[in-house]
Amino acid sequence: MLISVKDLVVARGGRTLLTGICFGLDREQALHVAGSNGSGKTSLLESLCGLRAPEHGSVEGLESADVFHWIGHKNALNPALTVVENLRFWCRVNNASEDRIENALDRLQLRAQQHRACRELSVGQRRRAALARLLAVRRPLWLLDEPLSGLDAGGVDLFIEMLKAHLALGGAAIITSHQNLPPLNGMRRLQL
Repeated sequence: MLISVKDLVVARGGRTLLTGICFGLDREQALHVAGSNGSGKTSLLESLCGLRAPEHGSVEGLESADVFHWIGHKNALNPALTVVENLRFWCRVNNASEDRIENALDRLQLRAQQHRACRELSVGQRRRAALARLLAVRRPLWLLDEPLSGLDAGGVDLFIEMLKAHLALGGAAIITSHQNLPPLNGMRRLQL
């Protein structure tokens, strides 16, 4: 089991959002976490990756940050750096080779924007640049908070192809999304 969550209770601002959350996820599996605004989707992911302490319960398998990628709402891009500079920084921070950057730029169709500062990019292009980190540095588990936000139809298709390839290579993903995700082998749904 790549990650095991048992009896998780998550609170935010003194208010309990989630109780009794239990699931396991293994390689080649994905979990689509769905729910209305304020239902606790982001707080759940923050608890899984250690950004928020759960009130109760356990998360096993994510003891080391090099097991997973976390991409939240804000993309975590330096707006003054270019797309390629952000990806190089990401590789260096993770002690990873930069040899996957070219492929990431091509797969996310960012070649024409690679030398533009991220502050000059559209919302969708910034989201693609953030998602390119998933390809630049490989990790088995992706924790993605609303990864389709800001993407056009072509960007959504690119993301789905990335996700399929990741799962086929033995990866796993936990994804929050208001949009419906297409049925994929190994995809389950957790409704909050």
